[in-house]
Amino acid sequence: MQEQVILVDINDQKIGLMEKIEAHEKALLHRAFSVFIFNEKGELMLQQRAASKYHSPLLWTNTCCSHQRDGESNIKAGRRRLQEEMGFVTDITEVFSFIYKAPFDNGLTEHEFDHVMIGNYEGTPNLNKEEAASYKWMPLADVKKSIEKNPEIYTEWFKIIFYKSYEKLTHG
Repeated sequence: MQEQVILVDINDQKIGLMEKIEAHEKALLHRAFSVFIFNEKGELMLQQRAASKYHSPLLWTNTCCSHQRDGESNIKAGRRRLQEEMGFVTDITEVFSFIYKAPFDNGLTEHEFDHVMIGNYEGTPNLNKEEAASYKWMPLADVKKSIEKNPEIYTEWFKIIFYKSYEKLTHG
């Protein structure tokens, strides 16, 4: 079965379902989430996307992100993908949401009503190698400097979310 996304209006009200690739080809607004996991030192866990990903392979991004399933809460979806991608689960809290649009070289476009969630974790992730090639912990200030110096090594959505939410993500 093809993965479906929840099409929404600008108020995050469901207006339908569509196959994920089709929604990205047509640049239709759909519900998504982004999870940012921090450790006790306030460092962010970054994920390097797997080489097999159909867009943005091997680029660095936030801890995990994906799309809610029909009827699934934002928190439940975030916890599900943390387990599926990074091999752990922790409590997460939604901190804000916003709409963004990011076109890719391959003709696909992310046009998402993104729910941003944060949580804490102190362990070592058990990466699903089909999703994540690697991970690392970085202080937010270092992430900001790295994005400014090497923007090409980060996903487009991560750069948008990071700059839009830097103050909200400053953890601690």
